[in-house]
Amino acid sequence: MPSSVRNSLLWIFDAFERDPTYICKRMFGCDAAYIDGRLCLVAADRAAPFNGLLVCTSQERQASLIDEMPALQPHPMLRKWLYVAEGDPAFEDIAETTTALVLARDPRVGVEPKPRKRRGKSVLPGE
Repeated sequence: MPSSVRNSLLWIFDAFERDPTYICKRMFGCDAAYIDGRLCLVAADRAAPFNGLLVCTSQERQASLIDEMPALQPHPMLRKWLYVAEGDPAFEDIAETTTALVLARDPRVGVEPKPRKRRGKSVLPGE
């Protein structure tokens, strides 16, 4: 898909537009939603298995979310996160439920992003 084409799943993030901490960033050709600086959801409209919603969570919290939304399952490649394919009958309900969980600051959804590695030699203060 050409990069000039808008992600067809960005509507999922509409619920975040009024949150002052919301940031949307491109990630691996997909779009990622950050709330309070935490990576929460990734909307992916690429080829399988990146054609749905990824819910960023820890493995310890997966079971609780799966109990609540059984269509969510560990992503086939990024097993640390949960996933529902766009073609799943529960997709829209899960998108609505997970955005509500994010806005409610449910601790099961969201991970601290890893700091980006800088290229080149780093210089520490005092050196």
